[in-house]
Amino acid sequence: MKMKKTLKARIIETALVLFEKNGYHGVTVDQIVLESGTSKGGFYHNFKSKDELLYHIHDVFISYVLEKAREAYDDFETPVTRLCAIIQSFTKVFDLYKPHITVFYQESMYLTGEFNQRINEKRDDYRKLLTQVIREGQAQGEFRAEVPAEISTMAIIGMVNWTYKWFNKDGPLTIESIARIFNDLLLHSLLTEQAMSQKDVQLFLIKGQPIEK
Repeated sequence: MKMKKTLKARIIETALVLFEKNGYHGVTVDQIVLESGTSKGGFYHNFKSKDELLYHIHDVFISYVLEKAREAYDDFETPVTRLCAIIQSFTKVFDLYKPHITVFYQESMYLTGEFNQRINEKRDDYRKLLTQVIREGQAQGEFRAEVPAEISTMAIIGMVNWTYKWFNKDGPLTIESIARIFNDLLLHSLLTEQAMSQKDVQLFLIKGQPIEK
């Protein structure tokens, strides 16, 4: 039996459609209320303002990738397996939260003050954790020391972030297959020759295996 959406979920879903179509400043609370079939009381019971609603849209997927990255760090033991698990969860977010991410890139300039600070803190925490994993891999001889960890981190974030522009649920590749391709590309760029032959590394390389459609 399909569960009925909560009022909060309906408001968010409606706002995502309206923000993506008309822009943040082109949408009023009255429009969101009307389109979601609620009342102003219902809106303000869930969100103090339209700004808080925009913050929530941003926060939900950033919190997801940060939580999953921390889980990957705790659940896996080597820099290679940690990095690959982080990339897998990072890529998956573009399937789970694509409308949220699209609105984020379109409307993030309108997120100000404390809301903007909270989002930036989580983004910084994510970047620092990814850099930490790469540095640990360099210290253990798994990742190439001559490639700066900070540059590698920003390259990874830039590459995976762009997925929101082209990923299509109905396209030829699943999000899981895309994550495997990302991991293969990154490992071939970052790994030392010695690390490339390790057993746990081989699990993340494509090596002529067909990619699932």
